[in-house]
Amino acid sequence: MSFILWMAVLGVLLLMLALTASYLRWLPVTTSAVCLAFGVAIGPMGLGLFTTDFKDTASWLERLAEAAVLFSLFSTGIKLRLGLGRSAWRAAYMLSGPVMIVSILGVCLVAHYALGLSWGVSMLLGAMLAPTDPVLASMVQVNSAQDFDRVRFGLSGEAGLNDGTAFPFVILSLLMLHHGSLDSHWLGQWALENLVWGVPVGLLIGYGMGRAIGHLMIYLRVRHADSTNSPNDFLALALIALSYFAAASVGAFGFLAVFAAGLGLRQAEVRTSNSEVPSEHLAKPISGHRDMAPEEGTVTHPNDLEDGQLAAGVMMGDILVFGNLVERSMEVLLITILGATLSAYWDWRAVGLAAALFCVIRPLSVWLLVSRRLLDGHQRALLGWFGIRGIGSIYYLCYALAHELPESVEQVCISLTLSVVALSILVHGISTQPLLEHYERRRKPV
Repeated sequence: MSFILWMAVLGVLLLMLALTASYLRWLPVTTSAVCLAFGVAIGPMGLGLFTTDFKDTASWLERLAEAAVLFSLFSTGIKLRLGLGRSAWRAAYMLSGPVMIVSILGVCLVAHYALGLSWGVSMLLGAMLAPTDPVLASMVQVNSAQDFDRVRFGLSGEAGLNDGTAFPFVILSLLMLHHGSLDSHWLGQWALENLVWGVPVGLLIGYGMGRAIGHLMIYLRVRHADSTNSPNDFLALALIALSYFAAASVGAFGFLAVFAAGLGLRQAEVRTSNSEVPSEHLAKPISGHRDMAPEEGTVTHPNDLEDGQLAAGVMMGDILVFGNLVERSMEVLLITILGATLSAYWDWRAVGLAAALFCVIRPLSVWLLVSRRLLDGHQRALLGWFGIRGIGSIYYLCYALAHELPESVEQVCISLTLSVVALSILVHGISTQPLLEHYERRRKPV
């Protein structure tokens, strides 16, 4: 497909989404599901406008998916305002740690015993499909920094953490495929480099950079009385790029660093505002961001704001709007490409694998590992179901393809991963809105 034709196709898709937004809001259909269907329509099964093989696009698709995940992780981080020691974080820790590991093992067992795949390929599929997606899961995540709902907060924290914590197991799977079996020598080195060093160092680097740069920017804008005119989108881009580079340069995980940079930036705002209300809500009369709708009674007159609150509020509001725009744009492009390439790789075995993951492995692991003292039965059931797969799995797939897998392994990984992701977009996309509406009705006082 030529660049001009791509522009036309994307223009039609974006216009269609803009014109039908009011209708989609009342239907159990997500934007991702529409993009997936549109991609199928322009692919070989439809108009035949897009016929590129997935393996031919994997190199640049990896970078595009990587950028989408980075923006989503950073945006997720700055929406989580509670301190890391608060009880609301415990569900996120359990989901991104024990639940994810059990999910990897569950997918691995199903792929090996039910589909007859080798242990290395089965482990790789588990590592690619177990983590929930920070991009497509935006509907079930926190709406703003003032949203402390346990279900939404737990899913947001999981989406931010598990893309980084899944990476060690992708690397382990590739090592298994390369060596043929587990070996105590390289297994110990893998654990040291990835679990002992890569995960905690990535978090520390990102959090430290986010918090330090956040305090510095607020201080400079207050000192120079330049709270409303500074390019806050540049700040977001800079933090994402620098935290990612800093972590990668020392062998730590950049995804975790970028998520932690968002958390650190948010904590800089918390310390500056010294208020239970996020600064972007207080500064809404100045910034005017429609996405930052505050709770009733929280809007403050601009003259009543302290300089630090104003600077922090405008900064956070601008960054959130910019991040959401980039995230949605990349989601539209990537899911459309997925739909266009799906027909060449559709694998019916993915139906059984997806059913096992969505209906047994994920729900059962959440039910058994997440304490009932944290969440009630209904909340744990929702957490078990809302395990949406998407852009993160596509990135891990492209990353694996870049490591010279055998052709038979490549075909199996591409077909099963793309098929399971497509099923997740459809099944979770259709069920998410009705289930959330039911959950919200139960939470409202009678």
